[in-house]
Amino acid sequence: MSLPPPPPPPGPLPLRRRRRRPTLLGLCTEGLYRVSGNKTDQDNIQKQFDQDHNINLVSMEVTVNAVAGALKAFFADLPDPLIPYSLHPELLEAAKIPDKTERLHALKEIVKKFHPVNYDVFRYVITHLNRVSQQHKINLMTADNLSICFWPTLMRPDFENREFLSTTKIHQSVVETFIQQCQFFFYNGEIVETTNIVAPPPPSNPGQLVEPMVPLQLPPPLQPQLIQPQLQTDPLGII
Repeated sequence: MSLPPPPPPPGPLPLRRRRRRPTLLGLCTEGLYRVSGNKTDQDNIQKQFDQDHNINLVSMEVTVNAVAGALKAFFADLPDPLIPYSLHPELLEAAKIPDKTERLHALKEIVKKFHPVNYDVFRYVITHLNRVSQQHKINLMTADNLSICFWPTLMRPDFENREFLSTTKIHQSVVETFIQQCQFFFYNGEIVETTNIVAPPPPSNPGQLVEPMVPLQLPPPLQPQLIQPQLQTDPLGII
């Protein structure tokens, strides 16, 4: 579940760089993580992954959305949510701080309390979602849209609790903030100014090149038992 490489530059590409185009196409799939993939393919991916972490998604001939669905299902099936229950109250209180700078610094301190494995995986996931959001003009998936798709999976609250229903928007805003401020939380970057982005319709020309993504200084790969090494070069470019 490693992150895709940066997109290629415009114009003719050297042969060694052409393999990156499929990765870019995965990031630019319209409705990525919102549009459901084939359930049978998704279940098959999960089954194969459980048996062998080095599965070849290309040979399986599955769609981008099926792989995306399998990733979400993986986190949904964990014994405990990636964002620990014990830190939910602190995150929700920090999200209510009126001053933006103070709020972000408070959230950053709470993330440091994650178990090291949770922290590393959470950083990978949020970095990937940040990259997806950078292509929102094509995939129509802004940080807001992605947070709607992912916060129930990453936090897994008790939906049967009536009191919880009044805090759903705060839960979503926590995940959205992590996606928007990925550089600040995990890569010692500056706080970025954000606005409510409305994703426009996709371009009429599917081959149109996309804007370059903000380069990120990525962490080293996680241990094989925690993360799938094969996906580092996954041509589908989902994760």
